[in-house]
Amino acid sequence: MSSSLQAICILLAILAFHLTAFAQSKSAEDELIKMHQDLLQFHLKGDVDSWLATESDQYVVANRGEVTYPSKKDREARIGPYLKRTKFKEYRDLIAPVVRVSKDGSLAWLIAQVKASGVQTADDGKQQPLEFTSAWIELFERKDGKWIRVGNVSNFKPPDK
Repeated sequence: MSSSLQAICILLAILAFHLTAFAQSKSAEDELIKMHQDLLQFHLKGDVDSWLATESDQYVVANRGEVTYPSKKDREARIGPYLKRTKFKEYRDLIAPVVRVSKDGSLAWLIAQVKASGVQTADDGKQQPLEFTSAWIELFERKDGKWIRVGNVSNFKPPDK
């Protein structure tokens, strides 16, 4: 085989490798965006079980200046009552989610910014309007061929005064 033909074969192999990696990355990004859209729906439907099914047992949270490792049971105890007493009228993206996947396809993150509004029932039974803007980074690992949430860093935009 001539050196020119060898060079072309090597270039084609490199191109094929990069196109395959790009396609896998794009597919992973699509999967993660779908998971994000599902999470928005879980909020709207009050579906804590489906939400927690997408999360790892081992999970890390950074919020309000604290880093914690709540168990799934602890997360259910926090999310369940919150969703039960909250009826969202809207829970939607303000920006298109920003997604990045590691080169080896084992880790990923997604940044989201959402607007939410609805009503929340207080302990005394009175309904109060609820409105907020929140942004977060969701952390993902690929386990057994499937993406799973392993962490979250979130914050809320201060209300306008």
